[in-house]
Amino acid sequence: MSTRSVEVLRKVDLILAEDTRTSRVLLDHYGVETPVRAYHQHNEHHAVEPILNALLSGQHLALISDAGTPGISDPGFLLVRAAREAGIDVTVLPGPTAFVPALVASGLPCDRFHFEGFLPHKKGRQSRLQWLADYPNTVVLYESPHRLVKCLEQIREFLPDRPVCVARELSKMHEDIRTGSVEDLIGHYSQETKIRGEIVLIIGPSGKSN
Repeated sequence: MSTRSVEVLRKVDLILAEDTRTSRVLLDHYGVETPVRAYHQHNEHHAVEPILNALLSGQHLALISDAGTPGISDPGFLLVRAAREAGIDVTVLPGPTAFVPALVASGLPCDRFHFEGFLPHKKGRQSRLQWLADYPNTVVLYESPHRLVKCLEQIREFLPDRPVCVARELSKMHEDIRTGSVEDLIGHYSQETKIRGEIVLIIGPSGKSN
């Protein structure tokens, strides 16, 4: 947390948080007593209008997420777009985004890359994997712990012979970053009894990359 971020969170009228309980731990640590309201994927569509009304009335609000940056595979896009359309100023304070340190730490080429985020769980998943197979440069995915091995198996099917990095629990006590063949990674994580944490998958470029 930067000094400026703490100051902003103390000064705004309301903080919108993905999970108020998780955020309260952080806010208490920095002595932030600003009221907190939930803003997440399940309520963001109908929450935008009352939030805009609060902003238009002169209130100052801050949006934070559990991990990473709001709007990057987290709620935030709808609210920012609506605020911009309403002529409301939006300021973004620099903060953590999981795929950037994962990409750098992977040791895989990062001069050109495609950020895919989460793949569809069912419908459209295979078509997206096929599209990614035709993309020649580095690919960045997000994945949940319980789907990691299955996702690696699909990478083996659609993007064989590409190096892969699994970056897990970045910046936390049990940070784990492994780069190797997809076969080796499947072998390793298949032996894990319980995989935890936020996961970033980096798929290296094909031989056709520029």
